[in-house]
Amino acid sequence: MRAVVIHAPKDLRIDDIAEVEPGPNEVRIRIGCGGICGSDLHYYHHGGFGTVRIQQPMALGHEISGVIDRIDPGVTHLKPGMRVAVNPSRPCNACRYCHRGQRNHCLNMRFLGSAMRFPHVQGGFRENVVVDGSQVIPIADSLSLGEAAMAEPLAVCLHAAHQAGSLLGKRVLVTGCGPIGALALLVARAAGAIEIVVTDVASQPLDMARKLGADRAIDMACEPDGLMPYGKDKGWFDVLFEASGNQAALRGAFDVMRPGGIVVQIGIGGEMTLPINMAVAKELQLRGTFRFDHEFELALEMMEKRLIDVKPLITATLPFADAVAAFELATDRSRAMKVQLAF
Repeated sequence: MRAVVIHAPKDLRIDDIAEVEPGPNEVRIRIGCGGICGSDLHYYHHGGFGTVRIQQPMALGHEISGVIDRIDPGVTHLKPGMRVAVNPSRPCNACRYCHRGQRNHCLNMRFLGSAMRFPHVQGGFRENVVVDGSQVIPIADSLSLGEAAMAEPLAVCLHAAHQAGSLLGKRVLVTGCGPIGALALLVARAAGAIEIVVTDVASQPLDMARKLGADRAIDMACEPDGLMPYGKDKGWFDVLFEASGNQAALRGAFDVMRPGGIVVQIGIGGEMTLPINMAVAKELQLRGTFRFDHEFELALEMMEKRLIDVKPLITATLPFADAVAAFELATDRSRAMKVQLAF
């Protein structure tokens, strides 16, 4: 079969690789759609992120959906022909974090398309993928495969919302309005936020945010003081979803958070210097958020019930044989929000 494989920075190839048969309790999926994530772009442009680097050729992709092809007899809740979303997380269910209900922190996690382990865990941008039956979630007939492939990034934002606590009646700031920031906006609105302001340094993502229902979208490149009015009387916002990974965005948001406000850091960048004195004086709560767990199934259910509509975020779907063009398009924030590959 064919796969979209990264060999080195800017060296993305369509390779022929061996097909795999399902083992005990496993399912083989014919991939229909796969979304290009920010981490895929990091592998494409830089060969990794942080301390994680490609050490061997690796199929990319973890936002995937498709149709069940073959099933091990031990899997009884699924059948060939089912349209499904694939959860890219495979926790061990045996380590101390799995036992504590923190499966996203599993010590032996196998996450599709990740170079954190060696040998690397091959990703989902392949014509066929074999996964454990527990990772396969049937989808409703009303949901397209493109929408189903959005379950993973939506689950990331649902987990971030869980980290923030109740958003009912809260005033929310979202910094960075790429796919994750846009989904955080949709989640906050669905969770009952009374006001949502978003910031970015590019006009196109902000235009999308307005269409998605942001109360205000501020272009910080054109209005560097755009948040200043919200700093009056010690701050305005109850919750921040920082989705850019940029120190300047996080630092500027501290000025407009009210005392006791909650800062949820979603975006991953380099090391940051924070105004700790301000965090102390305002009693701000800084919370991290990492991947997701049960939120994957919740993401699918919310899309199926049309509580969240992700279709406006899908900019383009290209044949996987044109992966390089698709990755270049996904890199261009002036032209694309979410780019998907069709298999």
